[in-house]
Amino acid sequence: MKITKITNLEFGKMVQAASQKLNQRAEFINSLNVFPVPDGDTGTNMSLSMASGAKYERDETSTKVGDLASALAKGLLMGARGNSGVILSQIFRGFSKNVAGKEVLDANDLAEAFAAGAQTAYKAVMKPTEGTILTVIRKAAGAGKDAVKQSDDICVVMTAVVAAAEAALKSTPDLLPVLKQVGVVDSGGQGLTFVLEAFSDALSGKVDESTDYKPDDAEMDSMIDAAHHQSVQGKLDPNDIKYGYCTEIMVRIGDGKLVDQKFDYDTFYDYLAKLGDSLLVINDDEIVKVHVHTEHPGDVMTWGQRFGALIKVKVDNMRLQQETIMEHDETEQAAAVTAPVEPKPDMHGYAIVSISPGDGIGKLFQGLGVTDIIAGGQTMNPSTADIVKAVNASGADKALVLPNNKNIFLAAEQAAEVADIPVKIVHSKTISQGMTAMLAFNPEADLADNQAEMEDTLDTVVSGQVTHAVRDTTIDGLEIHKDDFMGLVDGKIVVTDADRQTTTVEMVKQMLDEDSELVTIFYGADATKADADKLASAVEALDDELEIEIHEGDQPVYPFLISVE
Repeated sequence: MKITKITNLEFGKMVQAASQKLNQRAEFINSLNVFPVPDGDTGTNMSLSMASGAKYERDETSTKVGDLASALAKGLLMGARGNSGVILSQIFRGFSKNVAGKEVLDANDLAEAFAAGAQTAYKAVMKPTEGTILTVIRKAAGAGKDAVKQSDDICVVMTAVVAAAEAALKSTPDLLPVLKQVGVVDSGGQGLTFVLEAFSDALSGKVDESTDYKPDDAEMDSMIDAAHHQSVQGKLDPNDIKYGYCTEIMVRIGDGKLVDQKFDYDTFYDYLAKLGDSLLVINDDEIVKVHVHTEHPGDVMTWGQRFGALIKVKVDNMRLQQETIMEHDETEQAAAVTAPVEPKPDMHGYAIVSISPGDGIGKLFQGLGVTDIIAGGQTMNPSTADIVKAVNASGADKALVLPNNKNIFLAAEQAAEVADIPVKIVHSKTISQGMTAMLAFNPEADLADNQAEMEDTLDTVVSGQVTHAVRDTTIDGLEIHKDDFMGLVDGKIVVTDADRQTTTVEMVKQMLDEDSELVTIFYGADATKADADKLASAVEALDDELEIEIHEGDQPVYPFLISVE
């Protein structure tokens, strides 16, 4: 089928198909993270960014493709998370500007728009690196411009664009040695390739609109959470909960010794509906997932076994959970009544917005003078819109933003461009750098001077992180085994061991030099105060002249964050 024009209908299908494909493949993209740490989030960031763009495009009432592309770009801009999401938004920013005002697109328009997108993306990055998403869009756009010289069929052009993107993606390990070292392609490039593939599929009719979309595991979990909270809420008396057991099962259809029925969705669903409420049943050809609130979790499991093997079972006593929630709420309310309100220092019109991965770290930042905390970090990068919202809601005349993670830099810089007040970014890569920068803040200085002074302090602190490996790999000659602990110093893996304490102490040893005076330990959600005290004793044994501070950080993924000054 030859297509020579993209109307609003085709463009809408392209965008929605891309959003759906990124959502479905987010975990695969995450798995391509170079470092084997449990925080690979490129797929999540690109999926959430594209979902925002797709919503804006859906909500746009114009039938001009130029206007729809502008809406897509705006949604991507505001929803952009992480560097990959920001670069994706820049690609479509250039794309949209190139097609502004057009009713429909022909093959040449599409090729030129991709080329403009590539150009804009390269300009958005201070030091463009080949072997990344940038390479993929550049090569894909070039192929599109070559193809349009031979054909006016948009499907032919998109086929060439996708083929070039796939080839460029395959070549990324040759351009970026670290990718070759760990045996993966660039994750951002993979995400973009999925977007272009979805565009091509939508245009050629390979996206089957008649097929019901089946949520992936992450969506199912979100639906389960929503269903659970809709029926069990803050002030509900536990005795008023009609069905007390939140029951989840996953069944591999057709497996197992007790199977006596062929799976039929309606039959399977109708029986479960009689056992309780808040029922969700999601399936594909191999697996069925169930969530239900019931008084008879055993009956749910028995029913599942008649159709297949149980591969996951989870039962929670909601009455007991609700009692715990109410006790916690009462404690917090009492604390709120009795806690004294500390007066805020005069900030001279400043807001300081900091990204924080844990409640404890957020409180420490506030103690240093930060006015606004955005929850987030490596495992969930805030979007451009999140940062803009915090800045605009601050009521300040000007703002400084501490990203505390290099993967948030681009989103923060985009936020600075569209916020209602002047904003400067202090390019802190770690929590330790962010806290050190706060010590240099002067409320009486102007915005540019504060940014300069605060950034000058960033290199005075050494930052360490401890986490566990999610796969076997070798990086910089260091052999890493799945589930072993790793110590990272300023982003580089320097030590790995099966024992967390051994890993952390060796990491700190490599962070110290003759000028080191202060070691600060932030223990996370997966460590305790006792663990931190034990670590402090070991560090003190390295150098008894060191001053050691311990703080509860509450951060996920990293049981210890360490700073050395």
